[in-house]
Parts: sequence; C-alpha cells; structure tokens
Amino acid sequence: MKTTQATKPAGDTRNPPLLEVNKLRTVFRTNDGEVYAVNDLSFRLEKGETLGVVGESGSGKSQLVLSIINLLASNGHARGSIRFRGQELIGMKPREINRIRGNRIGMIFQDPMTCLNPYLTIERQMTEVLMLHQGMDRKTARQQSIGMLDAVHIPDAANRLKRYPHEFSGGMRQRVMIAMALLCQPDLLIADEPTTALDVTVQAQIIQLMNELQKEFGMSIIMITHDLGVIAGISDNVMVMYGGRICEYAPVFELFQQPRHPYTRGLLQSVPRLDLAGNMRLHSIPGNPPNLLELPAGCAFADRCEQRLEICSREQPALRELAPAHFSACHREAES
Repeated sequence: MKTTQATKPAGDTRNPPLLEVNKLRTVFRTNDGEVYAVNDLSFRLEKGETLGVVGESGSGKSQLVLSIINLLASNGHARGSIRFRGQELIGMKPREINRIRGNRIGMIFQDPMTCLNPYLTIERQMTEVLMLHQGMDRKTARQQSIGMLDAVHIPDAANRLKRYPHEFSGGMRQRVMIAMALLCQPDLLIADEPTTALDVTVQAQIIQLMNELQKEFGMSIIMITHDLGVIAGISDNVMVMYGGRICEYAPVFELFQQPRHPYTRGLLQSVPRLDLAGNMRLHSIPGNPPNLLELPAGCAFADRCEQRLEICSREQPALRELAPAHFSACHREAES
C-alpha cells in the first residue's frame, strides 16, 4: 500500500487544493422521474495525491467524474460547485471547458477499444491532441507522441504509431489510452475502471506504470474502480461511495486496517485473502443497491445493513470525522 497524507473531504480553505468539489448533486431526467446519481457530495484532492473511489455498480462513481469533466449525458445536469485550480467548472461554457479537458485534466476510460477510433491510426489520434491543445505542428506532435509511447513502455514506438487500434492487444491499447491522456502533461488524471477488461498480470503492469508516471509528471490521480486490490496498490486516500454519497473516506492504510462503515466492512469481507485460503468463508452483502429514483429518507444502506438502528431508516447520517482524516457516515459509529 502507498503511504498516506491526511486530506479532509472538504472545508479547509487555508491551502487551496487542486480540485475541490462541494455539495455536488448530479440529476438525470428520465421518463420515470429524476435519477439522483450523485447526492450532496464534497471532497478535496491535493496536488500529487491519488484518490481511490470505490463502490458497487450504480454507486455514482462514474457520474461523479463525468460531472467533473462536463461529459454528462444530455438529460443530466450537475449542481453545486466543482473548482479546479480555483476555477469554477460548473456553468463553464463548452469552449472554455474544452481547453481544460484533455489539456489540464486527462481521462482514461474503461474500454480502450470503444474509445479509440478504429478507422484512424494511433499517430493521427495522438498528434491531433497536441495540435489542438498545444498548437504544435504535425512533425513536432509526432515526435512528442513517440516519446510518450516510449514512456508507457510500448516497444518500437515509431513503427507502432502507424498502426490501427485492432493491431494492439488489450493491454497495449490501454497503454495507448494512458499515453494519450498524458500527452499534455495534465495536472489531474482521471481513470475510470482502467484495468477491468485486463488479466491480473496486465493489471499489475498498468498500476505500476501509473505509479511511475505519477512520480515523473507530479500529477494527481482519481482512480475509479470496484477492485480493492487496485485501490490498495495505487491510492493515498480512499472514498467509498454508496447511493451517490460518501459513506467512508480515509487514508488507504486506515481504511483496510480499521474500516468504520458497515458497507466498507462488507466490501472488504467479500474479497478473497491468500493468507486465509481454505479457512475463510466469503461474506456477501444481502439485498440490492437502492433505487436512485426513490432514495430512502434515511441511510441508503439501511435495508442491507446487519447492524442498523431504528434511526437509520428515518435520518440520513452525517459524514463525521471519527479519527484523524478518517470520516464515516454511520449512526452506530457516531454513537460508539
């Protein structure tokens, strides 16, 4: 696990962070009603920090980062505040956000095969990024692209640049996506499930690569994943999401050593452990995630929680600091 730095979810303005999200609410209008994907969520990201965001499918992880880079579907909108390097992103004009997205904020998506254009060479796709955002001529952009493919350990980069996406393996395509996201040396790299479609050996290589590149470029990273092993390998701090809210936020070592929220404990207990192989029965969290069309008045996890109190179904728990830089939104933990 990585060493940690104390970072509060929000509220400390003495040292302005790289990214500050305050009371973010992301809502989608559908034929069945409004879907609340992100609900009053606040956190801070410091320069050089890696924040892991974990939770089940439908917890709001991807919609959170799509809100940050203003790539929500046409029926969605974000309210609240998202400040990047002190500049408010919500309400920013498309031309202005385009200058930031891909330039100062890079994005790696889950499936590189659907994100890379199959009809264009890798060279065309990479050089256009630099020509658009950096104003480079094609020759300079090509040399920069070769250098970045070298940086992500793609062999014979000059020749590989001329190939099409289908000529690369899954792991190599993901390296190309990382290279494209880093071409403009962004301050923030957002990675949405970047290792999901890869085998475990390639996953480990990608995580090691991202750690190396973070040290080289000094960027911050938001890593979205459901894989707690990936979180342990790359994160400084971890944000656990459920029902569009933060249920726990802590330094990575603290979270794994002493989880405070029942949902976090359930996630950790559902992961196989090599040191307990043969003697450990995997835990499963009963029930299903909440319906985002009809979120409950109280804790969204209450119906699935084996430790729920009477108040849990009536009142939404506040996110409280239970230990230094360790926050949890749980009525039972608040009483203990």
